Amino acid sequence: MALKTPRQFVESIKRMSPRVFMNGKRVESVLDNPNTRTVVEANMASYQWALDPESALIMTAQSPLTGDTVNRYTHVCRSVDDLIKKAEAGCFAAENLGTCIYRCVGLDAFHALATTCWEMDRDLGTGYHDRFIEYLKWVQENDLSVAGALTEPRGDRKKRAIDWPDPYLSLKVVDRRDDGIVVRGAKINISGAFASHELMVLPQSAKTEDESDYAIAFAVPADAKGITYICQYTPYSAERDQADDIFELGNPRFGQRETSMVVFDDVFVPMDRVFHLGETRYSGRIVTRFAKTHRMTCGGTCKVGFMNQIIGACALIQEYKGLEKVPHINEQITEMVVLRETGRACGLAAAIKGVEDPAGSGYFLPDEVMGNVAKLNICNSFWRVMALAGDIGGGLVVTMPSLKDLDHPEIGPYVNEFLSFGSEADTRNIMKVTKLLQHWTAGQHGVATWHGAGPVMAQKIMLQRVVDHDREKGLVKKTLGIED
Repeated sequence: MALKTPRQFVESIKRMSPRVFMNGKRVESVLDNPNTRTVVEANMASYQWALDPESALIMTAQSPLTGDTVNRYTHVCRSVDDLIKKAEAGCFAAENLGTCIYRCVGLDAFHALATTCWEMDRDLGTGYHDRFIEYLKWVQENDLSVAGALTEPRGDRKKRAIDWPDPYLSLKVVDRRDDGIVVRGAKINISGAFASHELMVLPQSAKTEDESDYAIAFAVPADAKGITYICQYTPYSAERDQADDIFELGNPRFGQRETSMVVFDDVFVPMDRVFHLGETRYSGRIVTRFAKTHRMTCGGTCKVGFMNQIIGACALIQEYKGLEKVPHINEQITEMVVLRETGRACGLAAAIKGVEDPAGSGYFLPDEVMGNVAKLNICNSFWRVMALAGDIGGGLVVTMPSLKDLDHPEIGPYVNEFLSFGSEADTRNIMKVTKLLQHWTAGQHGVATWHGAGPVMAQKIMLQRVVDHDREKGLVKKTLGIED
């Protein structure tokens, strides 16, 4: 089976039993809980898109491993065209979901591992690459959803992990056996893992030689023994818990972004699922390759899709209120379009300028400079788009009554009269679009955009490392006739 149907995906999730907690209670079923269900719905959509002739071109790929058509979210890029399709898929998923596609972090982790495992085999003769390829083939053949996990709690940043009083603030190997390893610790801010089939774990950062127990990368089933998910809980979670009408929530089906702390309490990982174990010189390379791939995703694709939703909602509000010819609103929407297209251009540039990395591996990664610029650009741009959308939406974005008030026999006529703005549009539609703007402008997306794939300073540091100015200085010297 190369492509699952949405129904087959849901049935496969039903057969799993992850240990999940939210708001001080055990979540008995991720399909029945109104918050965790949104992750199932988002991943389910990716299975539908792969089968839809209109979206299959960008949401599927031909696998060189199996010879079959596979879901784009299980395919490691082998060309610049693959990178472009990956960027297009990220935008498509974001604009149709209005939230995360929870398979993207796992996909970007695949890229980091495929390349670095190949390099470790070449340099050290480890055998990791063959092991990883067998795992990836299995993922493709069974069309599995794989979440990714990097971020950790960590201790005092002035000290190394081996000097922390609590050594498990970074995920650590506590036992090495012939048949596998045992790990203990936690990953935090992890998107959608509890409703995935597998969890791909990478190191958080570069490691020194004496931190070899922290230099680990592996895959485990999402419901492996010893794994516990402690989910986020926000005012939006509480609202969804209590909602009688999901259209009160702005994004009714797919919700906000759902994450969790993932606790590993002596979790056993079979050796055939271990892809990095103690080779500290390569931990940083895994992180760097993941980062430049994921920053293209976050900066140049998914936030572009989100902006499409925001711009569409603003244009509808403008139409509903009869503001189509108001100059400053047209100027604000134009500014949003420019910010969106700048983000798209950076993401596509990262893909188009992508190269085989490492040379000879057969794998293609985005351009490092443009990948980081894409994410750095979108951090500020997204805040600006949210501010503009809040201005266009007006105070009702945060003061609007409930949709239930519209149906109330006593007050419904008032709500209908005064929130229709005298337009021919259905008042319920006006309120639903305003709720969508609330979802974007008053929700979690600003901070999440800032920190997803690393906060602004992470991109600035990386750009300072990889960009030198020898070429630019040479141009000036040539112009001025300066000889060294």
